[in-house]
Amino acid sequence: MGTDLHAPLGRNRKTGNRRPGILRLGRIAASLCLFAIGGFSLYTAFLGDGLERTPPPAEQAATPPSQTSQPPSEAPAGQAANGMPHAEPRSGANVEQMVTGDGSVVTKYSPRPRDGSGPVLVDAMQIGQDPRMAAQPNEALLEETPFGRLPIVGPDGRRPMDQYARPSSGARGVRIAIVVSGLGLSQTGTQRAIAELPEEITLAFAASGNSLQRWMQEARRGGHEILLQVPLEPFDYPANDPGPETLLTSKPVARNIENLHKAMGEITNYTGVMNYQGGRFLSNPTAMEPVMRDIGKRGLLFLDDGTSAQSKTADVAKGTELPYAFADLQLDGQLDINAVLQKLDELERIARKNGQAIGVASAFDESVDAIAKWTQEAAMRGIEIVGVAALTSDPRNP
Repeated sequence: MGTDLHAPLGRNRKTGNRRPGILRLGRIAASLCLFAIGGFSLYTAFLGDGLERTPPPAEQAATPPSQTSQPPSEAPAGQAANGMPHAEPRSGANVEQMVTGDGSVVTKYSPRPRDGSGPVLVDAMQIGQDPRMAAQPNEALLEETPFGRLPIVGPDGRRPMDQYARPSSGARGVRIAIVVSGLGLSQTGTQRAIAELPEEITLAFAASGNSLQRWMQEARRGGHEILLQVPLEPFDYPANDPGPETLLTSKPVARNIENLHKAMGEITNYTGVMNYQGGRFLSNPTAMEPVMRDIGKRGLLFLDDGTSAQSKTADVAKGTELPYAFADLQLDGQLDINAVLQKLDELERIARKNGQAIGVASAFDESVDAIAKWTQEAAMRGIEIVGVAALTSDPRNP
């Protein structure tokens, strides 16, 4: 075969078509591309793309409060003392913001005094009370006395009769107030009246009753406007005794005022005072005048239950600028559901003639059942049941 076994392996093998020059040029070109890409990346990183986030003013000024606070008098116009902006002057409110130490922003809103032009803030608490707080008194409308916490007019002129009144719609139409009295004298009767009567019904608590503060809170949480019944001397006293600490025509003025304050201290959150009996006392202007003056001075109304034809309530109230009202009808002189329903129909006729009427009943089962039934039907006849404060003759709002 002519094969030289001693020849080096592969010496006689045919060589392929190798192109070392082309391969070398390819490697050089690839290296240049890599260098070019890397260089461009470094260039763009240092140059930036113009889209960097600019910190907002709130972040730029987010320094600890101790470094930014200054006296209010030194703050620039239109800014709060901490440098944050107020609302526009015509917005009706001041808006102040404070950056706390953890970087969060606290916003405070407060009313701005108005000059009579532009929008105004309406104080929704001026008439009525937030239902979530109805069982709690407004501390600004109370004063501490030896007889307990007594109602007073607040520093801003707000009266308890406004604070605790049940708001009405204000619409023109037939309006009726129904007052159920004597609550607190019977535990079961009080509980049933609060549970069964619609919230539009005004409830009157006798000052000599039991557990009055608890019942008051339950009634207020149920949406009721409430009154305080104060015992006054009847014509047949002492044969007919309304109870201890009754206000008497024979007692000195100071003693009657003291007994009045003892009664007032039993509960809070009432719009006014209602007589418990008291035919003789209500017919005596000399005995009435200082008592009614004290009631009016404390921002309360007085409701005369209308049982005494000789009552001087209207004359005395006008002389003392006391808000007052008269009941037009006793609803339960006869303890029968049908009889009470007939009286309620009569009350409606009075209201349709005069535009409004006030009815008074006691917390008997028959009265509660009749009133609960009648008020549901009255609403369908276009009658608005309101709190008694809405039907009061008020010198402040003639």
